Amino acid sequence: MNWQALIPQRFKLAEGAFWDAPTQALYWVDIAGFTACRLQAGQWQHWQLHEPVSAFIPTQQGDALVTLASGVHRLNLNSPSHAPQLTLWCQADPVPGNRANEARCDPQGRLWLGTMQNNLDAEGGDLPLERRSGGLFRIDHQACVEPLLAGQGIVNTLLWSDDGTALFSADTLDGVIYRYPLDAQGLPGPRHVWAAEHARGAPDGSAMDADGYVWNARWGGHCLVRFAPDGTVDRIVELPVEHPTSCVFGGPDLSRLYVTSSRQVGSDNPLDGAVLWADAGVRGQLCQRFGG
Repeated sequence: MNWQALIPQRFKLAEGAFWDAPTQALYWVDIAGFTACRLQAGQWQHWQLHEPVSAFIPTQQGDALVTLASGVHRLNLNSPSHAPQLTLWCQADPVPGNRANEARCDPQGRLWLGTMQNNLDAEGGDLPLERRSGGLFRIDHQACVEPLLAGQGIVNTLLWSDDGTALFSADTLDGVIYRYPLDAQGLPGPRHVWAAEHARGAPDGSAMDADGYVWNARWGGHCLVRFAPDGTVDRIVELPVEHPTSCVFGGPDLSRLYVTSSRQVGSDNPLDGAVLWADAGVRGQLCQRFGG
């Protein structure tokens, strides 16, 4: 695949790639740079925040959710980049010292939020991970929070099977992607390993294509791994960055693949920290806006 940088900017820890089909816009964040970003009609916009931000998801109301260390906030997209207008919407995780990480909306438009121990200082520098205090939460359109899982390390990847009977979610500290059966209320049951550990990095964010294959960004692995519906490795997609963090299908026909990446201290790779794009040769699935 012919990977290219989407824009000239490089980011500390770009993450959370989200394609909004109605507006043909790409959303993402720089977690360690405290920045929410959007590219629409060739114009890059960003909102400078004051704490780590892990996801940036448009809503049906026309604003967006941003998941911050202090909680889930609504962001007025018409507010200026230097003075973003935020409204606290809910505080999902009650554990002191945790922060938001992966977040996605299910087919019903509810927000699923994975959290972890905060590993960033006030300037976005790294702090040591010392505990598995993260959780997984489901938040409905009225901001009602339902705790689903506890004792998580680093929740990454949130994808649903086409029939709605299973959730796929990784714990990066475990190095695997799990499959959780979902009951009639959409709540996760006992998990099993769906995609095992792989020599090419640890699992980070993922996207699902139209055939049910999962494209998983491999932290430290210079690649994406495409997993077949049964969890076996279908192929390795090489990348020109060391630490890819998330991916999403976008473009008019959902055949363009976008990949975010991190630029680690001391890196001399000019593409590390870039948002990349390439024609995937397959079509992806739509991202779901938040329904509230």
